[in-house]
Amino acid sequence: MAPEETCRVSDCLFRVELTGPTGWTRSHIEILDQLLHNMIMERTIQKSIRVANSTWVSVDVYGEPNGAAVVIVPGVMSDAAEWAPVASALQGWPTVAVVNRRGRTPSGPLTSDYSLEAETDDLIEVLQQFPNARTVFGWSYGGLIVLSTANRIAIPHVISYEPVIRPFASHALAALEDAHVLQDWEKSVRIVTEQIAGMGTEDVDALLAAPDVRETLELLSQPVFAETAALNAAPTPAELARRATRVDLIVGERNRGLPPYGTSLEDVCRLVKSAQVHGLNNHGHMAHLEAPQELASLIDGLGAHAAQ
Repeated sequence: MAPEETCRVSDCLFRVELTGPTGWTRSHIEILDQLLHNMIMERTIQKSIRVANSTWVSVDVYGEPNGAAVVIVPGVMSDAAEWAPVASALQGWPTVAVVNRRGRTPSGPLTSDYSLEAETDDLIEVLQQFPNARTVFGWSYGGLIVLSTANRIAIPHVISYEPVIRPFASHALAALEDAHVLQDWEKSVRIVTEQIAGMGTEDVDALLAAPDVRETLELLSQPVFAETAALNAAPTPAELARRATRVDLIVGERNRGLPPYGTSLEDVCRLVKSAQVHGLNNHGHMAHLEAPQELASLIDGLGAHAAQ
């Protein structure tokens, strides 16, 4: 792990064999396939929480149902099930709660008035159900949701892994809208993986050749246009996480300073006062699939440091 540094100006799923900054390899196809066929069943319960406008979110809870908790908020093209390996590996809290954001089964639909603010409303509702939450962790778009929520309510400790903020992926909005209108979910997957994440066409072809992987990716791509539009429609605040006691930002070292994820983190960094930035060596945006034990250990360490 790189040394800590003070934060100053200075959401696809799989790794394929690229040497670029995203750090994807074909092993992620095998990882997802394993998750789909042999899901980790260590969660204690799954809660369903009613939120605004007749929709709901589910939360997978590991360990004690009501202990001191870390709450995990996944990003775009991701769901709670994908974070099971990280949730199961965490040791620093007796309760681990993984939010399955609206728009992905078994949570409810996005609703027509969907926005970044709606996501923060949802997270506030979730946190009311976990009053002993000590740390809230967000990945990618989930990281922005957590940081934005910490502008509205007090959160003791925020951890955000490569959060994204406008104008992230704005160049792909028109294409995502076309695919959404046509309900062409394969096209949505290709836009995210190729135009946003920078994968090659042959590598995406390899991903989509696995039927279970293809089905999962296409399902997760259905809310992508609305989520990307909401991300870019939200005004950039003067400050993020202003009501958090401590903020830790994480960057995969393969992405540090590089587009799209490293540069978006730098944009976020300018808005978060007194955050610490931590590097995860040899990994990129997909560390939760590539190295869940390493990511969990880093989160545990940051949680322990915040508790001192």
